[in-house]
Amino acid sequence: MPTSRKNRIILIASAFIIIALTLFAILRDNAYTITLGQASTLLKNKQVTKVIATKKYIYLKTKNDYYKIAASQATPQMFVDYRVEIGSESNTLISILFLILLLGIGSLIFKFLQKKGLFCALHFTTKQNKGTSSSSLEINTPIEAIKSDVSFNDIGGISDVKIELEEIIDFMKNPKRYKNFGARLPRGVLLVGPPGVGKTMIAKAVASAADVPFYYQSGASFVQIYVGMGAKRVHELFATAKKNAPSIIFIDEIDAVGKKRDGQRNDERDATLNQLLTEMDGFEDSSGVIIIAATNKIDLLDPALLRAGRFDRRVFVELPTKRERESILMKYLSKVPHKLDPKVIANMTVGFNGAALATLVNESALLALRQNDFHVTLDHFYQVKDKVMFGKKKLLMLNDKQKAYRITYQAGKVIIATYYDLSFEKLMLSNEKLTPATDDLFIKQELEARVKMLIAGSVACDMKFNEHASSAKNDLDDAKDITRKMCQEYGMGSSIISEANEEEFMLKRLYKETTLLLESLGEVMQNVECVLQDRESITKEEVKKYINEIF
Repeated sequence: MPTSRKNRIILIASAFIIIALTLFAILRDNAYTITLGQASTLLKNKQVTKVIATKKYIYLKTKNDYYKIAASQATPQMFVDYRVEIGSESNTLISILFLILLLGIGSLIFKFLQKKGLFCALHFTTKQNKGTSSSSLEINTPIEAIKSDVSFNDIGGISDVKIELEEIIDFMKNPKRYKNFGARLPRGVLLVGPPGVGKTMIAKAVASAADVPFYYQSGASFVQIYVGMGAKRVHELFATAKKNAPSIIFIDEIDAVGKKRDGQRNDERDATLNQLLTEMDGFEDSSGVIIIAATNKIDLLDPALLRAGRFDRRVFVELPTKRERESILMKYLSKVPHKLDPKVIANMTVGFNGAALATLVNESALLALRQNDFHVTLDHFYQVKDKVMFGKKKLLMLNDKQKAYRITYQAGKVIIATYYDLSFEKLMLSNEKLTPATDDLFIKQELEARVKMLIAGSVACDMKFNEHASSAKNDLDDAKDITRKMCQEYGMGSSIISEANEEEFMLKRLYKETTLLLESLGEVMQNVECVLQDRESITKEEVKKYINEIF
């Protein structure tokens, strides 16, 4: 391209930019955005000299400055003492002018690149499937790291989880310290918990705290139509992460790709899972790459994925307790005008996860705006609570009476479990299962202790309220199942061969023994119920301390 032609293009482009900047300076909206309360103060004090209304904003002109508020916030009663002028939006004109200018500059740049031969076409790879005439177009999308801007300070109520992950963060920051001591980086961390508790945010916070590249993929993104494509994507993901080590790979909803292999043929899914297993085994100790995965269906995952050496650490993210809900609410409420005590809202949101609490605060704020209120109040929360609760599948929402039953039920279970030293660390009011089911072999006394724990909640409620709730169904089903196996399969009844009504007699005997035990531990029951009422959680050590005070 001749020099004169090139200079002409530069001059024209410069002129376009100068004109655009001049128009922007003249036509831009330079009004200060203020709150509804500030606007009301200006109007009340008669400081406003002119009011202009547009579709989006109400503009208030004073002697010295120019202000605006959203039109949706204002009401006609606010301006009864003023003459309101109808104005037009200047933003539309600016947008049109900028569009024309950008099109002009873009066409000049396009012509310049076209003449220089620098314009590239998209490349599509056509792959022929064996035995068929169909073809597919594959677009090679590069795998790029995501910059995480989430910190642990942005997440409330995860103190236990934070402690578990701080070691991994420190390892990625100071790898030499651990290597000199002979320790290696855990290959994988599995975050397990119900939906909405913040598993993805936790993974982002780890990446942000460690200040390393963060590669996000959902399990569904590996599921492809053509055999080998999912495995190829897994390999590319791990290769990219290793190249930019230290780094973190996060696979959300890993159960989509890591389901148990049930013998039914699914070549693509099996190939993808095998590649994932190989990549996790293939990490060198010095690679500096850690994989974090999240799931709410750990029981569906393939055993090969869960074995030690792949996911060395499992972190269980539970529904928040009352104090944790209070911490979460404080963070969300700090962004909206309010005069509320977070403890009061925490008390009325038993069973809410972090996402539900965020929605509750947001819906309350929107309701306050619709009602033209200056602050979010407790009434707003009561009005939107049912709306947030609606459609929340299996989310435990309790009124005061239900909560009282729940506290007594869980107190009975945790006392019996501690008395017989069953394996558990902590009971939470929102948990359905206190101890996980297991197929390990037990002697008769251990099985009977487990049955007593399962029926203890019903026994405690029957003692205090003369009835128990329908939520006891799952525990009672498990108790009946264990009793049936003891009598019919394990030969632990009155004789090796089960007699008629053997299971009924055994359950009645265990129920009576549990009743007598809980009656003797009445003071312990009161102490545990007080703790659950206050904190909604209690540890095994705390319950053991109360029991030791009696004996």
